[in-house]
Amino acid sequence: MSRRYSKKHLWSSLVVLGLSLFLYVAQQQGWIGNAGTAVESNQPGLYSINHFIDGDTIAVNMNGATETVRFIGIDTPETHKPNTPVQCYGPAAAAHTKNAIAAQGSKVRLVSDSLSTDRDRYNRLLRYVYLPDGTNLNELNVQQGYAFYYPYFPFSKSKQFEADEKAAMATKKGLWSACTPTPSDDGGYKMDEPASQQT
Repeated sequence: MSRRYSKKHLWSSLVVLGLSLFLYVAQQQGWIGNAGTAVESNQPGLYSINHFIDGDTIAVNMNGATETVRFIGIDTPETHKPNTPVQCYGPAAAAHTKNAIAAQGSKVRLVSDSLSTDRDRYNRLLRYVYLPDGTNLNELNVQQGYAFYYPYFPFSKSKQFEADEKAAMATKKGLWSACTPTPSDDGGYKMDEPASQQT
């Protein structure tokens, strides 16, 4: 009896040890999000940044290829658009996105939205970009005045992003104090003011 008990005890201990090791590695690798966040629990693994494009667009390494990712639901002032001058707060928005991602190891989680299309007309993936700590960078950019709420494509967080924009506008955060955005026909804003006029 004692020998049989010892073998069962040994196997139980090994299973618990193996499971604990797996959970530790999974958490370190970002396979498991923070508890209490439903979106995070459904996220795929972390993707490393290939290069930064601007405040609302990045390129990631995905399955051996480089994929361009456009942030769902936001628009930042232009820095690289053909035939368009660098716009007011564009460099600041691009730097904010780059710094926020770099501060957490230059890796991100990408989450699609069932209400949005998978890709835009430029074949860029449309995604929410989450930092490893669970921060939704799309929303953070709107909250801190680096981006506009952009309802061009429907998306499930639309009302929250719109509220975030109103709060940033009311408190004159970021571009709302430095620039003069004007409403555009697509429901967002446009920035005719060049970066050289930025205060």
